[in-house]
Amino acid sequence: MSQSSLHPEELAVPVPGGELSVLRWPAANPQAPTVVAVHGITANGLAWHEVARRLAGRVTLLAPDLRGRAGSRTLAGPYGLARHADDVAALITAFGLGPATVVGHSMGAWVTALAAVRHPRLVGRVLLVDGALTFPLPAGVREEDALAAVLGPALDRLSMTFPDRDAYRAFWRKHPAIGSGWSEGIDAYTQRDLIGTEPELRSSCVLEAVQTDGAQVLLDADAAGAVHRLSCPAELLWAERGLFDEPQGLYDTERITRSGLDRGRVPASPVPDTNHYSILWSADGAGAIASRLTGERA
Repeated sequence: MSQSSLHPEELAVPVPGGELSVLRWPAANPQAPTVVAVHGITANGLAWHEVARRLAGRVTLLAPDLRGRAGSRTLAGPYGLARHADDVAALITAFGLGPATVVGHSMGAWVTALAAVRHPRLVGRVLLVDGALTFPLPAGVREEDALAAVLGPALDRLSMTFPDRDAYRAFWRKHPAIGSGWSEGIDAYTQRDLIGTEPELRSSCVLEAVQTDGAQVLLDADAAGAVHRLSCPAELLWAERGLFDEPQGLYDTERITRSGLDRGRVPASPVPDTNHYSILWSADGAGAIASRLTGERA
């Protein structure tokens, strides 16, 4: 893995309430296009390290730490998907990019779709990665139970402390969705999340931000409808397996059909042999994303 993919430039972009931390992997050619990459609910901008490596300087990649995470953890609320979408728009404006290509993973896919709907002159194309499609809660399932099921593991991690950095590595290396796929890049990504001092290191994610954002992914009608209101070119890539490498992923052909997605307007394709995380970090997953962002096909 190249040094630059793990150690991008870190910039600050003015947004309401302060500054948004943004990681930047510059293109080899200053005239190359720029892509904005939006991470998931408890992630940070370094989640895109493998995609950046596979882009190999063909585009400039800008990946913000969303409000309430990593380098943007001190940027106060209000939180929520619309706030993140507006922060993405502010980033695009600050760099003079519009209309830009925006890619989002997991919760970042909802943010990406919402940014395109709220700021159509700034977003010219979107790539949605294992996210953006919302399904109604099953009959008899309470909102608070659904939130606990989805956010429970993440909230547990946010409440934990770790005596040293190796303990955090050990915690992540046990994650069933990572398994033998552990890499120098995943290590750097997880370490970016740590704040505090030994023996009480903890995740940088602000609990209120994660709770607010998670509720809106499940329950906010505006966010759920964004993918169906897109007016720009769009594509969905989905992982075959789930957040814990379980056989049932977030999406499959039946669920996508049931969601009402117009696949003529938003083509949807599986990335074989990937789960919710490896679709970003494996050769096949990151390669498929990079190929879409450069106008190629995997």
